[in-house]
Amino acid sequence: MDKMHPGLWQYTANNSPNPLPRTPFVCTDKELFPLEFELMATEPVTLEVLLQKLSQATVDESTLEEFFTARSAPSMAERKPMLLLGELANPFQLSRLRLGIVPVINVRLGNLCRTYADSLDSRMINPGVHHVTLARTAGWWESTHMAFVTTGQMKSMVEWLNGGKRGHWRPIRPREGIVKVENSTVLCPPPEAVTWDGVTETCIAEEPDCSGPQFDISDVIVPIHVRHGCYDNRGKIVRCAHVGQREFHANYFRRGSSKQWQDILDIV
Repeated sequence: MDKMHPGLWQYTANNSPNPLPRTPFVCTDKELFPLEFELMATEPVTLEVLLQKLSQATVDESTLEEFFTARSAPSMAERKPMLLLGELANPFQLSRLRLGIVPVINVRLGNLCRTYADSLDSRMINPGVHHVTLARTAGWWESTHMAFVTTGQMKSMVEWLNGGKRGHWRPIRPREGIVKVENSTVLCPPPEAVTWDGVTETCIAEEPDCSGPQFDISDVIVPIHVRHGCYDNRGKIVRCAHVGQREFHANYFRRGSSKQWQDILDIV
């Protein structure tokens, strides 16, 4: 991927909430730089090791740490990992927030899925955008983006989700689930691989091996809606990997049907 403008991934309901692009990158307020990062390992790594390895990744013919220094940006040591879900996984939205430099890599989630929050954001388009949150599903896997942000950048992202006001979106740390560095493209399980016993959904597909290392998910920040955890589809979860934004609104969404966040995710 050559250096590009974030506007190439301009938001539309058709591509939401897919994480785009599908390779690591560095987003600035005006440009998008390819990030040459790959971490091949089978044993878990600490957050400190991950930050150190990422700081030596190549961007614009320099290391990422040199890229920060040349632009007077905070170093990797001053950043925290944050899952980007929904519109925040689109560089067009990141650049619009004027956050400064944000490096983004691909990760694989395990026993967790991206799903829709039970609320509409009318700022984006008519009738509105359903933002994305996180919920448990045993046996499930999928890939998404993870950014490395400063505390100020994280607060700006959550403030944007809240519409610029104090609201119900909060940054939390999960107590459950698995997160690994994803070095290649991985397909999520098909819809028929998810079974339901009337109470709990479980994915029964066999997960392919991951070449990247696992790290502690309790080190990762996730924005969640603490009032309405996610949309309740008659007891089931609507997974973003299977149902796009427009299809969800047209065929699934009914106001006032929600699972509470404490019922879908354990947090630290």
